[in-house]
Amino acid sequence: MTQTCPSGATLAEAEAFLDAHPEIEAFDIILHDSNGIGRGKIIRRHELISIYKSGRHMPISILGLDICGEDVHETGLIWDQGDGDLRAWPIPGTLKPLHNTTPPRGEVFLSLYELDGTPMTSDPRHALQRQVDLLAADGLRPAGAFELEFFLLANDRGPDGKVQPARDVLDGRHSRKTEVYSVDHLHGMLPLFSDIYAAAEKAGIKAETMISEYAPGQYELTLHYREDVMQAADDLIRLKRIVRAQARAHGVTACFMAKPVEEYAGSGMHFHVSLQDGEGRNVFAEKEEGKWTDTILHALGGMRDTMAESMLVFAPHANSWRRFANQSYAPVSTNWGVNNRSVALRIPAGDLRARRIEHRPSGVDANPYLVATIILAAIRHGLANRIDPGPETTGNGYADDDGGAMPRDWRTAIEAARNSAFLKDALGEDMHRTFTEVKAAEYARVNRTVSELDFDLYLHTV
Repeated sequence: MTQTCPSGATLAEAEAFLDAHPEIEAFDIILHDSNGIGRGKIIRRHELISIYKSGRHMPISILGLDICGEDVHETGLIWDQGDGDLRAWPIPGTLKPLHNTTPPRGEVFLSLYELDGTPMTSDPRHALQRQVDLLAADGLRPAGAFELEFFLLANDRGPDGKVQPARDVLDGRHSRKTEVYSVDHLHGMLPLFSDIYAAAEKAGIKAETMISEYAPGQYELTLHYREDVMQAADDLIRLKRIVRAQARAHGVTACFMAKPVEEYAGSGMHFHVSLQDGEGRNVFAEKEEGKWTDTILHALGGMRDTMAESMLVFAPHANSWRRFANQSYAPVSTNWGVNNRSVALRIPAGDLRARRIEHRPSGVDANPYLVATIILAAIRHGLANRIDPGPETTGNGYADDDGGAMPRDWRTAIEAARNSAFLKDALGEDMHRTFTEVKAAEYARVNRTVSELDFDLYLHTV
């Protein structure tokens, strides 16, 4: 049965794409769950048109899975619903060709809707769209971009059983140094980076600067600033998929864990955000440099006021919490500052017309749709309540005793999130339940696992 597509995607888009890409034989159709994991199917070329005409039935339980793909019954999305099908629809503008695939394939993002066409409220995209719409009602449009930090690792472990940096794909050279900002070091990975840029261009992503980061095998890739925050989240989640696929094609592993190597810095997913008014003016921009507008100060105040109870979104996994340490370039309190990388909320130096806030707590393992959702909700909270962010932190933010406390571990963050009225309102009741119950189930899985560390500490000791 043909229905009107509630996402706004049109049959003409699919037909034009097929005409332009006669070589493509199959498509990855992808939903993103609460962890940001892409779940879906691979369909053949002739099936694409039917998805744009009628959508595709998907089980409701697909959004109630944990990190291992196991059902989390406490979400209410499994047997409470009889694990029935809802309808997934394509997202306009997300139908793209993939690079370096044999046979040639494309991909399209989907979002889940009830059978009557209303948004399925445990879908992370719908949570973000709701915050965008609420800001629009106030005459504001959020703009932003994510940064992507990641490790390139060898496929095999080192003699100590731990992960090790990948050898250069160019000539097999191996470095265990912290080659931060080394341009020559980047040259060894140029064949891989060239494929990443080619794939990003095919996908319509403006991937920009590549940096050798502050750990052996760690890199950062920056993204072009978008006037559409949903597009910024799409860029990030698609770019992770691109990096992983192209790394695999070159015989190395792309790692998006927040803290894969205990001795070195972890990987963040900093989010740069600003607000535009109906005329396209940046309402964060001050008229005279350094004389901050009330708008940017209240936005900072809202982010600070809600950060502690929101940390589960920014650090959603057990490994996420290993990233937070003094002098690690990851924040340990809710402080803010200007041109200062030791704080959680940074106003970068630069042209005041591009004034923005850099939100630094999130690890690269976080779901960008949910991260953006919470940041926009926090900004709305700050603006509505005219919240004072408190004094700016100058100098060493790690020594700031009044910086504002964060949860110190995963379990505390889960409880804070579960009990947060702000988070329930920001995510919506269903998305809040889904996310927190998935995290509680994952915590229980980790907590009951007997690790090698247990044996190392206790086997011959207690």
